[in-house]
Amino acid sequence: MKLTISLQITLDGVAQANGGNNEEMDPGFTRGGWALPLNDGDAVQYILDTWRRPDAFLLGRKTYGLFETYWGARSDDGGFGEAISSKPKHVVSTTLTDPNWEQTTVITDALPTRVQELKAQPGGELLVVGSVSLARWLLENELVDELNLIQFPVIIGEGERVFPHHGLDFALQLTDSRVFGTGIVGLTYRVGGRPEYA
Repeated sequence: MKLTISLQITLDGVAQANGGNNEEMDPGFTRGGWALPLNDGDAVQYILDTWRRPDAFLLGRKTYGLFETYWGARSDDGGFGEAISSKPKHVVSTTLTDPNWEQTTVITDALPTRVQELKAQPGGELLVVGSVSLARWLLENELVDELNLIQFPVIIGEGERVFPHHGLDFALQLTDSRVFGTGIVGLTYRVGGRPEYA
């Protein structure tokens, strides 16, 4: 299975609180909700198609909790809730012991080995959505096959960024790009090897 990270990000690389402010998850962060005013039907459909595509999801604990509360209660909505509720979900957590959301498996230890085991399954796609810290960890440990970045035309100046100031370097190959009416750009890259430097 290929491992794909799909994140909504600002032009300055922030992926935090795209849908709104959540004081419990993002205490003190006041610039949430930057994605919603720019959404249009085509961009939302593009993101939904991405969610419908994988064989399974890989999520961090905080994102899983938020999604379970919101999308888990809407599993028959014909959209995002149905897309994620109908698929196996692997959540990385040392605190979650008895998940209520159907088709959930908790990964508590040996994360690199467990991710490699999931990737070794034949065909398909393992999709990471939200989960910025997990996405950074997967990149740093060179476990990512594809990046799908939905970039919004806004700079918010603060918040949790996808790419750290210091980290590994990666060569990327653009495999797909879409531009939507409100200026949102969908970019899909194959991740592989180190860049060449002049």
